[in-house]
Amino acid sequence: MTISILAHDEKTGAFGGAATTGSLCVGGWVLRGDVDSGLSASQGSLPSTMWGVEVLSRMKGGVSAEAAVAAVTGSDPGRHERQLSALDPTGGTAGFTGAASLPAAGARPGPGVVVAGNMLASEGVLDACLDGFRAAEGPFDLRLLAALDAAERAGGDSRGLLSAALLVVRRDAAPLTLRIDHSAAPLTALRDLHGRATSGAYADWAALVPVPDDPHRAEPYVAKADPRG
Repeated sequence: MTISILAHDEKTGAFGGAATTGSLCVGGWVLRGDVDSGLSASQGSLPSTMWGVEVLSRMKGGVSAEAAVAAVTGSDPGRHERQLSALDPTGGTAGFTGAASLPAAGARPGPGVVVAGNMLASEGVLDACLDGFRAAEGPFDLRLLAALDAAERAGGDSRGLLSAALLVVRRDAAPLTLRIDHSAAPLTALRDLHGRATSGAYADWAALVPVPDDPHRAEPYVAKADPRG
């Protein structure tokens, strides 16, 4: 039902996740995280949002992604219907796929990146997503979007796509959290929203708000006309 990727960008220190699915509201269900905890992606036929929150809490306390995922998934008798992947603040990754996950399903954890999916056209979608991210050039957030595009080209969700989301957090910038909750072309819509959020008046404003490295920043904002209207 879902393909997701979590990754760490050593160059900028950013943590990012992206996801898309053939159902509604993938951003609200799947992606969570911050710079102090890392990121999580909780999905599956009966996903647990509590899994995503709990694994972040453990990683914020210094537990590795692998140990945190094992602890969270091992105590839940419903784990066979769920998936969980995690990226800890050191770049460690882990993924769990329940035995009853709808095929094709699986995870591809690696150094600084983990891909997970279920109800996919084939397991090749996982590899395409990972390879798409690694082969992409340019800014980190665009590489995450490229990973979703690669997954779609490889077959994506076996039902087609309805929603997509992007989450990027870093210490020196405001969080970039974008969601397309329902669209006939969610990846196209997500790219359009990304362009609007990273340029023009919105981006000018977002550059002035408090961030983890400067939590009391309060430079006065002067609105500028957006040339795009």
